[in-house]
Amino acid sequence: MHARSPPPPVVLGTSVVAVAAAAPPIAAMGTRSVALVLLAAVLLQALLPASAAEGLVRIALKKRPIDENSRVAARLSGEEGARRLGLRGANSLGGGGGEGDIVALKNYMNAQYFGEIGVGTPPQKFTVIFDTGSSNLWVPSAKCYFSIACFFHSRYKSGQSSTYQKNGKPAAIQYGTGSIAGFFSEDSVTVGDLVVKDQEFIEATKEPGLTFMVAKFDGILGLGFQEISVGDAVPVWYKMVEQGLVSDPVFSFWFNRHSDEGEGGEIVFGGMDPSHYKGNHTYVPVSQKGYWQFEMGDVLIGGKTTGFCASGCSAIADSGTSLLAGPTAIITEINEKIGATGVVSQECKTVVSQYGQQILDLLLAETQPSKICSQVGLCTFDGKHGVSAGIKSVVDDEAGESNGLQSGPMCNACEMAVVWMQNQLAQNKTQDLILNYINQLCDKLPSPMGESSVDCGSLASMPEISFTIGGKKFALKPEEYILKVGEGAAAQCISGFTAMDIPPPRGPLWILGDVFMGAYHTVFDYGKMRVGFAKSA
Repeated sequence: MHARSPPPPVVLGTSVVAVAAAAPPIAAMGTRSVALVLLAAVLLQALLPASAAEGLVRIALKKRPIDENSRVAARLSGEEGARRLGLRGANSLGGGGGEGDIVALKNYMNAQYFGEIGVGTPPQKFTVIFDTGSSNLWVPSAKCYFSIACFFHSRYKSGQSSTYQKNGKPAAIQYGTGSIAGFFSEDSVTVGDLVVKDQEFIEATKEPGLTFMVAKFDGILGLGFQEISVGDAVPVWYKMVEQGLVSDPVFSFWFNRHSDEGEGGEIVFGGMDPSHYKGNHTYVPVSQKGYWQFEMGDVLIGGKTTGFCASGCSAIADSGTSLLAGPTAIITEINEKIGATGVVSQECKTVVSQYGQQILDLLLAETQPSKICSQVGLCTFDGKHGVSAGIKSVVDDEAGESNGLQSGPMCNACEMAVVWMQNQLAQNKTQDLILNYINQLCDKLPSPMGESSVDCGSLASMPEISFTIGGKKFALKPEEYILKVGEGAAAQCISGFTAMDIPPPRGPLWILGDVFMGAYHTVFDYGKMRVGFAKSA
């Protein structure tokens, strides 16, 4: 095992026997010396944390609720990512041989679980997402001068570390949330009580866009396989194993879904904590290295088969994805069964309920249609058409007042409503019929990021959604797959299912993110190349 310094050395997970063995031979010592050594060993065992005595290293996770700024950032970054991928293909890392396709789709803006690491000697602290769906470690660099986002986060200062080693190789990673670019460096990385030496990581000098600016994390620590590591950098987890810092090549995630308890959860390196789960784990082999990918069976809605994965599907366990993502065809069916409506549909209905009559009155008064949405305050007028004014508007369910969400799509919804109403007026329909018809059209609108809202009061009537893994059904209850945003009368509920179509040969693919991993304790067994799931405690 690897010893920690400064002296006296304390070896992680060392037993009393091992400590005594390090002492001089008993024959060469007096009775008093032997007694002192044994007493010291007993005291050391008593003083060591339980996790150290078990050979486990625990990283406390903090849970932060999804807020409206994060949702807007997630949607904007996701739309940008979709446009970029549409132009450049799924694998936007370039030369990645198809392995980087999912990394390029990742959207961290709704992430809730974070932990702390240190980089350098003495350790410089950073808040990171521990992400099993990517493999690089990156943090903002003090040499990041021209990206505003860097100034909102902790930045690594190589000149303040005595263990820094220059590398300089350029690096870039494309995520769904945006790209980061910089260069590789090497330094010690502190994870819990462990110090990983000579770790290659990326100093990010460019974080374009505003999305990283509002992010609650400084960087990403990837726990995937080296096969998808940009620059073929050796992942932190590999180094932990190589340097003998963990007793067992296994790590596990426990997410505490009871946010009112204050504790976000734990990552345990070197094994698992029996208090984090109930019963036994069901293990499935890793089917393709890169991501923690495995084969999955049928998906059931309310106990009834959908038939979609009856002949098998692939899935990955991804701690860096907040929702549960799957092929559009089945996600649409799930969301229909749980009564989910698209966020755009909700915004469209908000426009109709708040401004529908006013829009109709302006059309009847023969106001120029292209100016109507600016007149009602949802857009600004640039001389030709309405432009989003970033109107803050989401209806409070009880009071009918704005709760302050900046929502650009409100302008788009207004523009569509104007066109629809024009067509209906041309057909001499009554005002009531027109408003009802527009509401029906709102229901048909797709969501830009697949994010869908549900009625918070309808959870009791929603079905269980089950996934077949290793021949066993893993069910998610409504309270496990519905995310609540906000509090009180202004609270909104979001479906934990989102559509994401991964093309062949990697896809079709399910991404079991925090929604699933919160309900099921997840074990990543690097030694036996398998993933295990058991009900979270």
